[in-house]
Amino acid sequence: MKKFLVISAFLMLKIGAQAQQHKMSVDYVVPKDSLVRENIKEWQDVKFGLFMHWGPYSQWGVVESWSICPEDEDWTQRKGPFSDDYFKYKKAYENLQTTFNPVDFNPEKWVKAAKDAGMRYVVFTTKHHDGFSMFDTKQTDYKITDAKTPFSSNPRSNITKEVFNAFRKENFKIGAYFSKPDWHSEYYWWPYFPPKDRNVNYDPAKYPDRWQKFKDFTYNQIEELASDYGKIDILWLDGGQVRPSKKLNQDIDMAKIAGMARSHQPGLIVVDRTVAGEFENYTTPEQQVPDKPLIHPWETCMTMGNSWSYVPHDTYKPAKQLVDLLVKIVSRGGNFLLNIGPGPNGDWDPVAYERLQDIGSWIRINGECIYGSKPIAPYSTKNIFYTQSKKGTESYAVWLAETEDVHLPEQVFIALDGAKKIQKVSMLGTKVKIKWKAKDDGILLTIPAALQQGKFKYAVTFKVEHK
Repeated sequence: MKKFLVISAFLMLKIGAQAQQHKMSVDYVVPKDSLVRENIKEWQDVKFGLFMHWGPYSQWGVVESWSICPEDEDWTQRKGPFSDDYFKYKKAYENLQTTFNPVDFNPEKWVKAAKDAGMRYVVFTTKHHDGFSMFDTKQTDYKITDAKTPFSSNPRSNITKEVFNAFRKENFKIGAYFSKPDWHSEYYWWPYFPPKDRNVNYDPAKYPDRWQKFKDFTYNQIEELASDYGKIDILWLDGGQVRPSKKLNQDIDMAKIAGMARSHQPGLIVVDRTVAGEFENYTTPEQQVPDKPLIHPWETCMTMGNSWSYVPHDTYKPAKQLVDLLVKIVSRGGNFLLNIGPGPNGDWDPVAYERLQDIGSWIRINGECIYGSKPIAPYSTKNIFYTQSKKGTESYAVWLAETEDVHLPEQVFIALDGAKKIQKVSMLGTKVKIKWKAKDDGILLTIPAALQQGKFKYAVTFKVEHK
């Protein structure tokens, strides 16, 4: 049967991640804790991060977790073996634990690629909705370090700890993704009832003792992560349906969880995504970029390919598109969390490394306009996007090309106020002087012929120094 399932992997559902978008919360609450506020400011300065969705599901190349959710949505459809029998399918899915053996796992390789690309923080899926823990939890045997998992005999079997340690050594901020719902736990999907949808399959108000056991289970797992895995900067909580509600109250006592987590990790950023209030320290528009700056901290989380999890022969976004996204997001005051799904062998698709290498080549020239920057009006005009240094003495106009190679026109207009206070205008990556003339509504640049003919890729940055 295992052989049949592996052979059938390419027949399984390969889901586009755009189907799983989450709505953004709007009522932002500024954290009272000064350490949290300071951490958020530091996080806002690093701008560019790595996201990774990974688990036994990578062996089938299917959407993470969602194919075991009994909802009739585009991204929850089942194909291949047992697709017409939910319970057989779920059993086969959970049995993937017994064949998961990512022997090529080498987090240092990921660190190098991410660092060279200019990424400065990482968010790793310690547990997705299916409940499989990628860390050595004591609360369940459905985990990477259990004897039923072949990789448990590997000296680096505690994958979450290995990932966090490797990235921390290179000064990355560390984020722990954790799913609040757990579709494997008998305290969330009680075997007495069949699951109905993504929610708890019983009424917590009717069975408070069972719900309390789930609350304790969740609290204990998060405490393990907060106390046993070194310095953690972000607790990134998914599954917004697990929240206080009049209809189906799934209150897990976020105040207690956040208080405990911050007792171990002072200044911890808590991202209870899509649940507006004091525990959503920044918002997370998914697979989208707001069309204007937001007044609170935010982060676009987006896939490099079409899927959050590994899919064989996935289509990866071109490097130019990824650079454009980074520029647009940063110009609107956000961070860019870019997802790559490791495969069943424990490594990324080679194309992912190529994309990061290309992004890094651009960042090494233009990073000055990205890190530690803030938005500045008018934010964008046509294909030009604006940022400013924190001290306000330098402004940047990033000119996005239509093609991979930059072909600049003879003249470029930069719509920045205060043109008469400008001391110097230059272009990052070259010492060739650029002539400029102050106008009432901005600056008119005259581009030398040597800079017009495809010398740069994706985008160029004009630096404007003020008095």
